[in-house]
Order: sequence, then structure tokens, then C-alpha cells
Amino acid sequence: MPAHTLTPSIVLDRVSFAWPDGSSALTDVSGAFSAVRTGLVGRNGSGKSTLLRLVAGELSPAGGHVTTSADVAYLPQRLTLDVDRPVADLLGVSATLGALRAIESGDVDPSHFDAVGSDWDVESRAHVALAEAGLAPGMLDRRVGELSGGEAVLTAIAGIRLRGASIALLDEPTNNLDREARARLAAMVRGWRGTLVVVSHDVSLLELMDETAELYRNELSVFGGPYSEWRAWLDSEQSAAKRAEVAAAAVVRREKKDRIEAETKIAQRQAVGRKAQFEKRVPGIIAGNRKSAAQVSAGKLRTETRDKESAARSALDAAERRVRDDGTVRIDLPDPGVPAGRRIAKIGDGARSWVIQGPERVALIGPNGAGKTTLLEHLLHGASESSVLYTDRVGYLPQRVDGLDDAATVLDNVQIAAPEVPVTELRNRLARFLIRGSGVDRPVSTLSGGERFRVALARVLLADPPPQLIVLDEPTNNLDLDTVDQLIGALTAYRGAVLVVSHDDAFVKRLGVSLLLELDAEGALTER
Repeated sequence: MPAHTLTPSIVLDRVSFAWPDGSSALTDVSGAFSAVRTGLVGRNGSGKSTLLRLVAGELSPAGGHVTTSADVAYLPQRLTLDVDRPVADLLGVSATLGALRAIESGDVDPSHFDAVGSDWDVESRAHVALAEAGLAPGMLDRRVGELSGGEAVLTAIAGIRLRGASIALLDEPTNNLDREARARLAAMVRGWRGTLVVVSHDVSLLELMDETAELYRNELSVFGGPYSEWRAWLDSEQSAAKRAEVAAAAVVRREKKDRIEAETKIAQRQAVGRKAQFEKRVPGIIAGNRKSAAQVSAGKLRTETRDKESAARSALDAAERRVRDDGTVRIDLPDPGVPAGRRIAKIGDGARSWVIQGPERVALIGPNGAGKTTLLEHLLHGASESSVLYTDRVGYLPQRVDGLDDAATVLDNVQIAAPEVPVTELRNRLARFLIRGSGVDRPVSTLSGGERFRVALARVLLADPPPQLIVLDEPTNNLDLDTVDQLIGALTAYRGAVLVVSHDDAFVKRLGVSLLLELDAEGALTER
């Protein structure tokens, strides 16, 4: 696998980590990241976020070592914010800025000069950072609570750049970002200096990377190119591996056949020899010599054929190991019994409204902060006369998966939505979401972001009776690309109505929506 040969800035040496319940997150992972932009990919639950937290020092490995060449800045997947903090705190310049302003007001306390150091232009650089995040300079002293979720993420990333961290780790930075915010993030990434490791399922962001790293079954491999080149290489490699597997299996069959034929010949020769000896009354010494020679010849033939078959089986084993046998989520949604003309819901802004009926697919788009999630909440909780539900069978997956009971198991959380379904059947259904065996009994608190989302998705889609309306708020934020494909397939075949909020243009297009509504910054809905 081609990769750059630059000096590594992050080195992992046989790193292992397990959660408090004993479940393993990473085992003997080794690898390195260079001082370039690297996209880190892998299936949900492969340990990507855990790996970043280990590199950032938030977690300590149970075994092995993590070595970094410089200071590390980390943006977690779920940015926890104190809404009353000033924006300067989010940028990481609050202390320096406060000291600078104290000096400017005449306070000559030496501690202020120590705090500023040589960073006398911190305020002007902070203004540039805010501009990168799409905020006006006047926002520097305002509260974080006045920012949208997307603005807060961009501001935190701009703060990492502003502080000049040599190593930056970003976990799913495009989650909840609208088109404009994603464009601003892309501009930041294009001009990034130093080591940047980005965990993301956003293909457009991954295309900006110099390298692509994959965490797969506790193996970290690095490819020297962006996601599309890596994907093409992987597809080609897997095609070759499957051809090699077929060829190796054919050799095993041939060598097995040769061994069986050889054993048959040996048995026939032995039978003929015994018969000849009996009929011709060959003297004992001569018969013994012939028998010994025959045994030596038979032994050589057996050894040769068995060795060839053994070598062929070893080659087949090696070929099979190259072929990935990845499980894929299989989502089969039951028929909710919604006739084509059945009114399911009405959604509007007070001035206009649109009716959702039958198996209709509706998408709601708009910039961060426009109020899309609020509009959904009004619909679901009857807080608006212009947005009304005509069914009580609704499955809702919010943008932030905060409705799960962290202390309860996966099974307990899902069983809430399907209390009449036998546990055995529910386990079988969860297996289709790649939640199998002991994973069903794990506490939700031990799951990765992607795994938590999959559990929440399972609870919505496995509800009994099945929902007549499925409402999804940014469903692709935490799903790997293969699971997104499965979700689209399931929703396409689903016989109920679907209402989705998404900034993922590709997802909306592939879903085949019949009604596309855009909510502007003023709260007005228009049909596109």
C-alpha cells in the first residue's frame, strides 16, 4: 500500500484499550501518522474515536505506548459547551486577551505581561480566526450560547489553528454543518499546516487529505492519497484477493483429488502384489524385499501428495485472509400499512403548509440556526397549528442521540420500543444491525458514537408496531458509508412516510425525495 515516507509525528506501538466492563476497544494496534493531512476511516465501532482520545491523552492505554512529537489539540465528536462562556474561551485566547486588555487599561501587574508573552497581536489574529468561522469580530466577547452548533464547531477548529498546535485531531467535524459552514471548513483544511488527523464519513472532506488511514480489525494502515484513490486501490486489491482465493481453492481441490487417486493406486498395487506372491509362491526373502521397496515407494508418494495438498491449503488460508468478510447492516422494515392517499402529517411555517401523505419522502434543508430542529419539535409535540401529526405511530431519531439510557444495556434500550417482541427475536433483529452476541448486553455508555447511533436507529426502525412516519434529523452524521447505503435502501423500500433533515446533498438525492422544503434564516419555508 503506497504511503508517504515522512517522519512520523504520532506513533502507536502495540496499543490496547478496554472499557471498564472489560470489552476491548483496541488490541495491539501499531502504526504512525506523518505531519500531513490524514483522513482516518473505518467502520462504526472499529475504535477510531478511541484512538484519537488515546493520542490526545484523554484516555490511557492498557498496553503499549503512544508517542507524539509535539503538543496535541483535539476536537471531540460531541463538543460539550458551556453556553455562558465567552467566544474567546472557545478560541482558547481568553486568558491572553484578558491580560492584554488589562495592560492596555494601565494595569502593569507583571503577571499580565507573563500571560501575554510575545502574543501582542492576539486580538487581531482572533478576529481573523472568527472570520474563518464566519463570525464578525464583535462576537469575540459574546456568549457561546449565541452561536449555532455548526458555528461553535467551526470556532473551536479556528481556535486550534489560532493556538498553532502542531498536531490537531478532529473527530467528525462536519457533523451538523450546513453547506456554507462545510465550505469554510474545507478552506481551513486546504491551508492547514502541521499534522492533521480527521475522522470523518464525509467523502468531500476526505478528498482534501494527503493520506488515508484505515483502522480495520485492530490494524492501522496508511495509504498515500485521498479517499477516492484509497477506495479504488482497496476495491482493486479485494478483486485480486477474491480471484486468488478462487484459484487457490481450485488448487486445493486438484491436490486433494491427486492424493485420493494416489492412495487408490497404492491400494491397488498392494492388492496385486499380495495376489502375485500367493499365486507364484515367491520365496520369503524376495517377497520381503519387494514389500519393503513397495512400502518405500508408497510412503514417498503419500508424503509428496500430502505435502502438496497441505501447501495448497496454506495458500488458500492466506488468500482467504486477504478477502474481507465484512458484515453489513441489513435493514428490513415491516409494512406499516399506510395507504397511498393517507394523510400522515402537515408541516408549515405559519403562512404556508404542506401535507405529507402515504409513502412520501420529504427533505427539510436550510442553514445552521434557521430552526429546522425546532420545526421538527413543534411538529412532534403539537406546538404549532401549522405543523400537525395525523398519526401517533412516529419514529423519531434526533440529531443528538441523547434519548438512550447510558446505564442500561443495548437490549434494554431497544426493548422499550418493542416490549411485546420476544427477546430471542429481538436479538435476531439486532444482529441485522451488526449488534450481536455479548454486544447486545453491553451498557450503552461503553459504545462509540457510531454504535450509539446504530442502537438509536435500531430502536426507531424495530419499533412494534412499526412507525407510519419516520423522522430523521441528520441521520448520516455518525454512520459509516456502507451503513448509509443500507439505510437508503431500507428507506426507499419502506411503505410509510419519511421526513428527513440533512445537510448531506448526496443522501437527499439518493433518497429520492418528492418534496424538498428549505427553511431560511427568517423561519420561512419554501418549496424547491
